[in-house]
Amino acid sequence: MKVQAIIAAAGAGTRLKSKVPKPLLAIKGQPILFYSLKVFAQCSLIDSVIVVVPSAGRTVFEKAIKKSGIHKKVMCVAGGARRCDSIRNGLRRLDADTKLVVVHDGARPFITHDLLRRCIRAGRKDKAVVAAVPVTSTIKRVCTKTGVVWATLNREDLWEIQTPQVFDRKIIDRAYSALSSITPTDDAQLVEQAGSQVKIVLSSYDNIKITAPEDVAFAEYLLSRRKVCSGSA
Repeated sequence: MKVQAIIAAAGAGTRLKSKVPKPLLAIKGQPILFYSLKVFAQCSLIDSVIVVVPSAGRTVFEKAIKKSGIHKKVMCVAGGARRCDSIRNGLRRLDADTKLVVVHDGARPFITHDLLRRCIRAGRKDKAVVAAVPVTSTIKRVCTKTGVVWATLNREDLWEIQTPQVFDRKIIDRAYSALSSITPTDDAQLVEQAGSQVKIVLSSYDNIKITAPEDVAFAEYLLSRRKVCSGSA
């Protein structure tokens, strides 16, 4: 079964106030994007990778990836106005014989080999799966206009959704064919709306998405902790 990955890396990262595109912002000497890209490149279950990048910076990304020493086939594709538009651009560049699609956020550098492989294997079986972790905080539904709490939700039923998300090619293509002006929060939302069942794969709380300056500090801490653990093994 042919498996291709789409890594979303077209975000500008305005909240980070970075002079370079967020995916190329260096953390501990390596661009954020490369931490996850190398995991995908080293995974034997992945045939090739499509990286969706800012249309104005495509050449910069291509040069950076070429210098990274990654040997697996990696194609850079121009992104769109929204994340969902960028993913759709990536889907249009998939090979005709691809059966399974893995979608990942380029701003999630801490995906592990184990998580990626488990998601792919689950995707082969269940057709639509997402990495996720149980919610640990109390969640309340609130009226945004008045600030009044409407309800306290049952935490046992709530999961925080991450990436990677893995889909059967026909399912994700069908979901994106119905893409409208409403912006989905993730790819699985479109799949759900198209009538397909989505299952979760247990992930890690370390699989963070970098969106704000404090996330960069936490990412540096996680990398330092990994180095210490590796050195003591």
